[in-house]
Amino acid sequence: MSHKPRIVLDTGVLVSRILKPSSIPAQAVAKAVREGTVLVSEELVAELAKVLDRPQVRAYVDTSEARAFVQAFAGIAELVAVTVHVRACRDPEDDHLLALALSGEADLLVTGDADLLVLDPFQGVNILPPRGFLAGET
Repeated sequence: MSHKPRIVLDTGVLVSRILKPSSIPAQAVAKAVREGTVLVSEELVAELAKVLDRPQVRAYVDTSEARAFVQAFAGIAELVAVTVHVRACRDPEDDHLLALALSGEADLLVTGDADLLVLDPFQGVNILPPRGFLAGET
């Protein structure tokens, strides 16, 4: 790719980043921020904030840290207006990530979610797990 890749990061990958800063997903987030343009929608930001507010996550990340992470992430990412409606994933709650990827003309969706990985590639968008993204797969 000669241009900076346009990348959507799944909520699970982002949550892993804050919970385990040296994990494979955290390394994938760092690479995406360093080498690409990270895309985000209002729905993804809201979902991330909601997940970080769950009691099982709050045991590891306090509210102010979670809020700062969401704000920092939203600040470095390109906000995309989702204009495409997608119904393709066997888990309908994941369709918004596909819609974001298409609306933002993403090259790549990085996820550990098997419901999304099984769709690779999706309408021109490569879908890779964090380890595959780090290994330079496309």
